[in-house]
Amino acid sequence: MSLEKIFHLKENHTDVKTEILAGVTTFMTMAYILAVNPNILSESGMDRGAVFTATALASFIATCLMAALSNYPFVLAPGMGLNAYFTYTVVMGMGFSWQMALSAVFVEGIIFIILSLTNVREAIFNAIPMNLKHAVSVGIGLFIAFIGLQNAKIVVDSSTLVTVFSFKGSIKNGTFQSEGITVLLALIGLLITAILLVKNIKGNILWGILGTWILGIICQLVGLYVPNPEAGFYSLLPDFSGGISIPSLAPTFMHMDFSKVFTMDFVVIMFAFLFVDMFDTLGTLIGVASKADMLDENGKLPKIKGALLADAVGTAAGAALGTSTTTTFVESASGVAEGGRTGLTSLTAALLFGLSLFLSPIFLAIPSFATAPALIIVGFLMLTSITKIDFQDFTEAIPAFICIIAMPFMYSISEGISFGVISYVIINLVTGKAKQKKISLLMYILAVLFIFKYIMI
Repeated sequence: MSLEKIFHLKENHTDVKTEILAGVTTFMTMAYILAVNPNILSESGMDRGAVFTATALASFIATCLMAALSNYPFVLAPGMGLNAYFTYTVVMGMGFSWQMALSAVFVEGIIFIILSLTNVREAIFNAIPMNLKHAVSVGIGLFIAFIGLQNAKIVVDSSTLVTVFSFKGSIKNGTFQSEGITVLLALIGLLITAILLVKNIKGNILWGILGTWILGIICQLVGLYVPNPEAGFYSLLPDFSGGISIPSLAPTFMHMDFSKVFTMDFVVIMFAFLFVDMFDTLGTLIGVASKADMLDENGKLPKIKGALLADAVGTAAGAALGTSTTTTFVESASGVAEGGRTGLTSLTAALLFGLSLFLSPIFLAIPSFATAPALIIVGFLMLTSITKIDFQDFTEAIPAFICIIAMPFMYSISEGISFGVISYVIINLVTGKAKQKKISLLMYILAVLFIFKYIMI
């Protein structure tokens, strides 16, 4: 059977080359998870090598399911934020063992599967008004651009919360320090990617990543960039000194502890995972699908049930393998920006996650300053959805604005959706526009649940 028949490429106005390039691009922008996730989860006491293998396998399984069940170009992996919650809040803060935390993720995954099969998540997606859906896309764009600026260290912490990186401060004894070099490379990479985008070069985002990485390698070879692992500056050259081997899964595989499953603490933790995962996933699907023009005239995503089911099964499988919640990655937008429109994009990324098990030194060598320009440019591309928001109607525009600013400023996709839904319902209800808008019962229920969540926090 041909790829055309499986993925309906012509019907989606794409071709094999475009889809594969999009899949490679998405993988390259999120390959950092293969390095970051093991580092974060290992602080909870988990074996770093086993978590690396679990991360790659969970991403492979969940993304293959996305391709098979929905034919959408979305890629999944253990989520950022959720892994930090797992380690720093549940294990280190609340005193749970990592085995118990994994069991909470597993139970959350099972509940997710049930919700996906019973149309609850699909109904939530369809209940959100179109202007808010466009706002989610814009908010995610600002959010991932901000992540890119932080990853590149262009934006750093300061007494004013954040500020721009100081090149003057990175010069010591008349020489440029490695941090200054990486920031400069990220800025050059941003300009390279922008120029390639303007010139409409196919694969512009991917070439931007590779070009920035190669410039970094040149800087390392001539001594401008000096690796210092203790300071977070790793060698940009792939290290095959340990040979090609896959770290064992044994230390984490099926090591879940269900002994506290009926305690109130367990229920609270499980619902925290469930809540953040559900609305991060819905937000990502809304934002990326809106940008790719995949939503129908009613603002619905036709095969959302398959996409949600892939996410849910991926979470349960990931927990069994030994990693935190697996979720749909917002970096999928980078592949969509490259023209990815079908499951062939996600299948390509899934195969690369599988391949990364054998070639981990290559993928772990790609630095965050090389992928940062891609995130910033994708943020710009997603921001263009702001033109679809109706700014003439303030009852639509103000909730959309609140949703947009909440995501980057609160560093959370789910908080943006929460504030957007609450403000939309209250503003329309108080101004007497609710009946005219035919706001669904589910929107009212969501608003009440979100308010209750903030009261309980």
